[in-house]
Amino acid sequence: MANLALISLCIFTIFVGFSLQGNALSSCNGPCRTLNDCSGQLICIGGKCKDDPDVGTNICGGGSTPSPPTSGDCKPAGSMTCNGETKPTYRCSPPVKSSTPAILTLNDFSEGGDGGAPSECDGKYHDNNERVVALSTGWYAGGSRCGKMIRITASNGRSTTAKVVDECDSMHGCDKEHAGQMPCDNNIVDGSAAVWNALGLNQDLGRVPVKWTMA
Repeated sequence: MANLALISLCIFTIFVGFSLQGNALSSCNGPCRTLNDCSGQLICIGGKCKDDPDVGTNICGGGSTPSPPTSGDCKPAGSMTCNGETKPTYRCSPPVKSSTPAILTLNDFSEGGDGGAPSECDGKYHDNNERVVALSTGWYAGGSRCGKMIRITASNGRSTTAKVVDECDSMHGCDKEHAGQMPCDNNIVDGSAAVWNALGLNQDLGRVPVKWTMA
């Protein structure tokens, strides 16, 4: 009878352990099934939470610690000429840090707005009262940050959170899908009017330096 009680206790302990694990966010090399299973800026690769290779994070590290990437590691992939203006195109963005410098731009995510086509993450348009953003191609990381919240901090000290709903395409542009606009720079957080208002910024400026991190 004592052995039966001991076996029952072991089974219960294992069950509780798995339940708690399912409710917790996995850290480096922890088990995962979806992006939301991983903590912070980690992404789910092969069933384990790992650094995002597209943005150069080095949170987990490894057997040998690689040198941290610099902005110089993100080189142009080519160039595009549109309306007589030529600018570089990028597949990458500067490395993501605990507080990543960026340029905040203004975008209208509603139908008929600056964004052109519906947002890539959900195939929908978004009202200007929603705090939503598009990230440059490298930071968008193939959609791995879709639906996740980031925190943006302006130089005036104010900060706000916003949901990632789209890519600010650093590779393509000058077509109907991109509303005729040039490719984005590789360090852009393209925010809705609601984001600018929450930060207390003048929308007429169009471009302002900010810092962002995962919320």
